[in-house]
Amino acid sequence: MATLVEPRRVEQNDDRFFLTMAFVMAGVVVLGFGQFAARGLSTFNRPPIVHAHAIIFMGWMAIYVAQNWFATRGPIALHRRLGWFALGWLALMFYFGTAVTVMNVQAGTVPFIFQPLHFLVFDPLSLIGCAALIGAGISQRAHTGWHRRLNYCGMAVLMAPAVGRILPMPLLIPWAYQTAFFTLLIFPLIGMIADWRRDGRVHPAWFWGIGGMLATEALTDAIAFTPIGLSLYQAVTAGTPGAAIAPLGFPPFPAG
Repeated sequence: MATLVEPRRVEQNDDRFFLTMAFVMAGVVVLGFGQFAARGLSTFNRPPIVHAHAIIFMGWMAIYVAQNWFATRGPIALHRRLGWFALGWLALMFYFGTAVTVMNVQAGTVPFIFQPLHFLVFDPLSLIGCAALIGAGISQRAHTGWHRRLNYCGMAVLMAPAVGRILPMPLLIPWAYQTAFFTLLIFPLIGMIADWRRDGRVHPAWFWGIGGMLATEALTDAIAFTPIGLSLYQAVTAGTPGAAIAPLGFPPFPAG
């Protein structure tokens, strides 16, 4: 009987881990954006598209938490239906995320901790990397271990804006983006440690997930710091205030 009970015990522990981490990620998002608002570093005096962008990305966090809840507590049929809805939501995120990025680059209002060209590239590619990992997770939905770990790594990619608001980013220039990105690897590393403690081994999906995250970063640099990126920046900013800004220079530190 012990051999029959053991697999279910591991599965229950696995469920608890992913549901707990979904709430942890949501907490990091609330902390990151909440403390920015509390310190007066965020303002509601922004164009409607920025507010739509915020609502859509917060909505994704709610979808991710709900998906983990339904996967562990049920009903599983709702989890499956919501999964297909989530794919359409990802498309919305890509559209609004890219639109807001382009708007800031063209207006010359890229945050001073980032190089404008790098910002133009890493924002959309982060969304593509997230979608690729989640798409891979969906393709492995018949294999729960792979499915939830790849989805988790995809979600980790999107944690950069929240994590960046917690880290002392101005003090990390010129490596602020890179520091925030590599901090994201803490999330899958926590998962690997949890696997090892529970099962005595690390699920191979983690290595593929981390590989996908690192591939996203490598592709970002391959575009941003080559003539391809410069051509892209010139095409996007032509005829706008952003064209007068050095693509790979850091904007001046804000006064006051």
